[in-house]
Amino acid sequence: MKIAVLGAGALGCAIGGTLAEAGHELVLINRNPAQVAAIGQHGLRMRRPEGESCVGVQAAQSAAGLGPVDLVIVLVKSFHTREAMAAATSLVGPQTVVLSLQNGLGHEDILADIVGRPHVLAGKTYVGGVQLAPGHIIAGTAGKETLIGELDGQISPRAQAIAEAFNGAGLRTTVSDNILGVMWDKLLINVATGAVSSITRLPYGPLYRIPEIEATAVAAVQEAMDVAAAAGVRLSYTEPRAAWLKAAAGLPDDFKTSMLQSLEKGSVTEIDFINGAVLRWGQRHGVPTPVNQTLVACIKGLEAALPH
Repeated sequence: MKIAVLGAGALGCAIGGTLAEAGHELVLINRNPAQVAAIGQHGLRMRRPEGESCVGVQAAQSAAGLGPVDLVIVLVKSFHTREAMAAATSLVGPQTVVLSLQNGLGHEDILADIVGRPHVLAGKTYVGGVQLAPGHIIAGTAGKETLIGELDGQISPRAQAIAEAFNGAGLRTTVSDNILGVMWDKLLINVATGAVSSITRLPYGPLYRIPEIEATAVAAVQEAMDVAAAAGVRLSYTEPRAAWLKAAAGLPDDFKTSMLQSLEKGSVTEIDFINGAVLRWGQRHGVPTPVNQTLVACIKGLEAALPH
């Protein structure tokens, strides 16, 4: 399969590099010239518990000059989705599938605006990646699940073919007939902790010891569940506190959410695709979301205060 990873940071390289090792034709696209140069000169170095490997793989700073591929895996930061895909339409031919494995909700609509909804598949992955240096990553792929699916819930031959390619490379992948439900389940986890941890600047240990924070988080999750119910989305959660507890399961007290990490690095967050997605869907379906609206407003204020 001919595959392009749009947004080949640590996670994109972990997935793309693993697929390249299995014999697929890969191009890793990353705007960072140091990442591209290192991969071009030395290959992609991937560290796993069983040792380190190096795979020769094409890397580029943009899609310019690259023709259509079978699959585009989109892993850019949420707020770069429109700009990145608009600059990469040369990758999309008549049969190309564009698969978002990004965090949050709403990327599939942006991608559909640019390439057309029939090209778009949605997904969620629990694969991890850590950047050690340009062209050198830790690949957390073993036993980590990826779920993909058609937006209309059909089990399509193309989704099955992608899952087969992923599974053949050792990336455990399932085709879901309820990918929106899968995405909402993951969204509830992010809604529970992302904003409250970022506003308070607290890691999980102290965050989970303050009853008022828990009450706010659970209320935000309940709003999201009410919106999902109004939209006809099938969730696996029946009680909002379960999402709050699941968010911290197995994580150390010093764990920080990705949203808090973004603010600490002086970067804007993916709030528009997390609590902001609850707002948009709530407006669409006539469900009030005042807690999520307040959390979004607070994060927007913190972003505005970042040094420019």
